[in-house]
Amino acid sequence: MAHAPRGRLYAGTSGFAYADWVPVFYPSGLRSAGLLAHYASRLPAVELSTTFYARPAPARVEAWAAVAPAAFRFVVKAQRGASWRALHADAASAIAWLMEPLGGFGERLGAVLYRIPETDQRDDAALARLLDAWPRTVPLVVEAQHPSWHVDETFAALRAAGAVLCTTDLDGLEVPPDIRRTGPLLYVRLRRTAYTETDLDQWAQRLVPFLDDGMDAYVLFRHDDDGSNALLAEGFAARVERVREGS
Repeated sequence: MAHAPRGRLYAGTSGFAYADWVPVFYPSGLRSAGLLAHYASRLPAVELSTTFYARPAPARVEAWAAVAPAAFRFVVKAQRGASWRALHADAASAIAWLMEPLGGFGERLGAVLYRIPETDQRDDAALARLLDAWPRTVPLVVEAQHPSWHVDETFAALRAAGAVLCTTDLDGLEVPPDIRRTGPLLYVRLRRTAYTETDLDQWAQRLVPFLDDGMDAYVLFRHDDDGSNALLAEGFAARVERVREGS
């Protein structure tokens, strides 16, 4: 019996335009205009952090897309003001505003990361309005930071809409968070200050069954001071293979 193709692993970091990553990740002498091309030659995905503070202009989106390989994927962190409006005011108009420039990414748009801040507790009606207005052609990843959202009702609503529940690992958590499959892909944010080899092997082990079941998985490391996390992201696919072979 033929096996279903494995899902693809998209490992990367939150942001890429960090001059402090020279020389650990970026070579000395590389100009700022060349950072993305170099990044995209080594990693398959990036979570754009600047888009959280300001919606990107169409020309900027087209410029980003132009220097990335066809298989590269951008995840856009939704602009914070429009995200608030989408949850608390007019979801349709706020989402339309967010989506307007993103067509320039074409197939390189992997997903939009929509963050619900810790100040916002669970509101089923607000979430329903957001999900109803979201275009089904654009994968939506929801990072709900307040614990009140992490209940069966939220998971069911996301699953019905085909939206992805973000798995976020943070300093201070006694155990790693659960991975819940609600949409067509997995999205994991590894946000701890430091990870041991054992920690990363355990995350790889947890992801292998989903990848082997055909699901794509995004694994995004936090920005750090010198680019060491970019190296961890670059080596994560090989780590997954080592874990798979040893299981």
